[in-house]
Amino acid sequence: MRKPIEIAFEDRRIMVALEHLMPVKLVSSSIKNSKKFEQIAISVREVGLVEPLVVHPAKSRKKRFLLLDGHMRLEVLKELGAQEAPCLVAKDDEAFTYNKRINRLTSIQEHFMLLKAIDSGVSESRIASSLGVNIERIREKRKLLDGICPEVVDVLKDRPFSSGAAKIMKQVKPVRQIEMAELMVATNNFSTSYARALLVATPASQQKEPRKKKPLGSLSDEQRRAMEAEMASIHRDIKAIEEDYGTNMLRIVVANGYLGRLLANKNISGYIGRHHSELLQQLQTLQESISADIGLAKADVER
Repeated sequence: MRKPIEIAFEDRRIMVALEHLMPVKLVSSSIKNSKKFEQIAISVREVGLVEPLVVHPAKSRKKRFLLLDGHMRLEVLKELGAQEAPCLVAKDDEAFTYNKRINRLTSIQEHFMLLKAIDSGVSESRIASSLGVNIERIREKRKLLDGICPEVVDVLKDRPFSSGAAKIMKQVKPVRQIEMAELMVATNNFSTSYARALLVATPASQQKEPRKKKPLGSLSDEQRRAMEAEMASIHRDIKAIEEDYGTNMLRIVVANGYLGRLLANKNISGYIGRHHSELLQQLQTLQESISADIGLAKADVER
C-alpha cells in the first residue's frame, strides 16, 4: 500500500510579531538596492503582502519562529513600520521543502490573471505601479497569446513559456505552432533561442508572411532545407519514442526483476563468480543502474 502524501504545512495561517521572527540569512545592502527588492517594496506598499512568510517554530525558544522564506518581504515590512505579518507554518525546519512544494506562476497563467484584473476594472497603469514595472511590460504580457492558437495554449499552459518564444511562434501558422509546442515539451526546452531555431527550420509554406521574414543568420537555401528535413526527422523520432516508451519501460522492469532474482540466488551468482567473475560484476552494475533509472522515472511520474 502506497504511503499517503503528507501535507508539508499547517492548514492555517497565523499572525506573528516581526520581533519574534529569526531570519536564517541576512539581506545585504546590495540586495536592498536591487530592482527585485524595489518591486517587492512597491507591491507590498500598494496591495499589501500577497504571499505569506514561511516559518517554523524554533525549538530552543518559545514563541519564536525561524524564517525559512520571505527575507526580503520581512525587510520591506520593517521599513514600512509593520508590527506583524501573516505566516505559513512549515513542518520541516528548512526552506528546500517549501520551494519544492510550491508552483511558480507561468507566463500564460500570469497572462490570464492580468486579463481578469483588467476585466474587473483595474487599469494597466495601476497594475504596473503595483508591480513596479513599466506599463509597456504589462501590455506585452496582456498581448502574450494574441495570434497563438488555443491548442498551443493548452499544451504550454503550465510550462515556462517566455514572451520571446511567443513572439517567434506567432510568425508561423497554427499547425506549425502546435508542432513547435510539442517539440518544446518533448525536449523540455522553452527558450527563445530554441524557438528561433524551430522558426529557421520551418518551411515557407507554414510561415504566415514568408516574404517579409528577415533571413536568420547566413544559411543558404540548401542548408535551410537540410535543417527542415532534420527537424522533421527529429519530430518523428520523438513521436516514435513516446509511443513505445511505456512498452519498453515495462519490458525493462520485468527483465530487471528477473535479473535481480538470478543474482540473489547464491548458487547462480556463485557459479558465475567462480567461472565468469567479470560477467558477474557487469551484471550487478547493470542491475543497479537500471534500478536507479527506474526509481528516477517513477519519481518523475509521481511528481
